[in-house]
Amino acid sequence: MIHTQLLIVGSGPAGLTAGIYGSRADLKPIVIAGKELGGQLMLTTEVENFPGFASIQGPELMGKMIAHAEQFGATMVHVDVTAVDFSQRPFIVHTEKEEYRAESVIVATGASAKWLGLPAEARLRGHGVSSCATCDGFFFRGKEVAVVGGGDTALEEATFLTKFASKVTVIHRRDTLRASKPLQHRAKNNSKISFLWNSQVTDILGEQSVAGVRLKDVTTGKESTLDVAGVFIAIGHQPNSKLFRGSLDLDDHGYITPHGRTSTNIEGVFFAGDIEDHHYRQAITAAGIGCMAAIDAERWLSAQ
Repeated sequence: MIHTQLLIVGSGPAGLTAGIYGSRADLKPIVIAGKELGGQLMLTTEVENFPGFASIQGPELMGKMIAHAEQFGATMVHVDVTAVDFSQRPFIVHTEKEEYRAESVIVATGASAKWLGLPAEARLRGHGVSSCATCDGFFFRGKEVAVVGGGDTALEEATFLTKFASKVTVIHRRDTLRASKPLQHRAKNNSKISFLWNSQVTDILGEQSVAGVRLKDVTTGKESTLDVAGVFIAIGHQPNSKLFRGSLDLDDHGYITPHGRTSTNIEGVFFAGDIEDHHYRQAITAAGIGCMAAIDAERWLSAQ
């Protein structure tokens, strides 16, 4: 059993920034980083929108953030959390190897993009396959791209991409969209956006980078290909909150419900990053909330 003032669950920009601020406040935080260290930025190649870095590889940026947190005294533990007990203080967090007891906890487990599950999708992630137009749209200036999905996120991504791409094709499994009417109207009246209905992506083409997609008409079974330089998967995100069901208030989609600033429904348990924020989903906003959560945790601990 290991005791700490502050335990941080998650090692993306939110968790690591919380680790930096928690360390500087002399809380000697323990960061349960998980086996997949670094969050979603570990799957990103070029990052050009994180202040201070005109261009940096995602894994390199996360490596610098990890080193920064460790420099001030944060302890990284590379195991996964298996269970939590927030019913009493100190809070109990179980991992595969140890039991941790903490006076305060910051939950920064983030959210994961939903993917199609194609082998080429994983291989070409960061090389033309993306789940974030805001992050990667700039790299497709003057090129043709595809967006997979039919909800609000898909049409928001498609509309944003028209700032850079020469053409955006929205690929949808059905013949009607699920997105809100205003978004549909905006997309359908954008000359750069076209639609492929009743179409399923069965493969993503290309060796070193995306060259196109293979499609199947779900009504006729007919197959075809579409030449594009980028594929944006916009079929939703899944918050990594399963461990906290029954302990923390979650909304209908599984995101943490805030109870003021970075507080959860349990005093002493805070949140940071995409585990709550499903609007922006940016590394810099996650880092900002990580800073806020650590400050809130330090002030709460001081008041006890």
